[in-house]
Amino acid sequence: METSEKRQRGRPRSFNGPAEATSVQSLDRALRILAIVAEGSGLSLSEIAASSGLAASTAYRMLTTLENHGMVEFDGTDQLWSIGVETYRMGAAFLRRRKLVDRARIVMQELMEKTGETANLGVAEDDCVVFVSQVETHQAIRAFFRPGTRSSFHASGIGKAVLAHLDPDRVATILRKAGLERFTENTLSDISALAHDLVRIKLRGWSVDDEERHPGMRCVAAAIFNEFGEPIGGVSVSGPTVRVTPERLAEIGPLVREAATEITRMIGGLPPPSSPSRAAERASLFEIGAARSP
Repeated sequence: METSEKRQRGRPRSFNGPAEATSVQSLDRALRILAIVAEGSGLSLSEIAASSGLAASTAYRMLTTLENHGMVEFDGTDQLWSIGVETYRMGAAFLRRRKLVDRARIVMQELMEKTGETANLGVAEDDCVVFVSQVETHQAIRAFFRPGTRSSFHASGIGKAVLAHLDPDRVATILRKAGLERFTENTLSDISALAHDLVRIKLRGWSVDDEERHPGMRCVAAAIFNEFGEPIGGVSVSGPTVRVTPERLAEIGPLVREAATEITRMIGGLPPPSSPSRAAERASLFEIGAARSP
């Protein structure tokens, strides 16, 4: 009797009901259930079904799907459903990004004022850079990236700044997955040319997107690091080539690098290790090229 009672609390007698009408409806129901579980401190199936207004069989299908993704957990002893560890990971990711955007804003404002060009903030995803914030210059002609805009690692200043501070195996994995699409005549779509550029970037602490994604636009960027010294994104200055000239790079580069260092400090990150030796440079070039080769 005791076993039967617990099974009723945590699992339905039958869950072979009809399929959901649409995938969107299924997602809406699953998210509703996730929110209900998150508000409780261990809920039975009947409690979740009652709160969601769903049949127990439907609620159970949603819960087991969420459980497969680590979003909820089921205690077989108490027959109760609780929030899963994966939701914590996602929430922590949101907090990290929010902290980065909020704290970087004042630094980006100062960087824009010092350089006279638009300052951008981007975060690294698995296969691209996503721009999350921007402080625009007052110039009539200026760079503009809508928040959420994605850019390839190899064809963006922030992307290359991030790649320069990753180990060769990680770089090779990213490039195999994302490819080296050629966007302009200046895009570094050759692995050897890109590898040499990454070494230069790591040595001086800032990168240059020299019309490699958009003709007529030049960008200078530097990486931002987390508490483990890992590159998580970067800050950049971008503008038309008539203003961001080759002669100004030596002026803008250190300013961008200093801004990235300040943002790293503000989010509790650790700066990168000291510049590699020439021998290490050659090893990195070889490793990236070898790892990228089929």
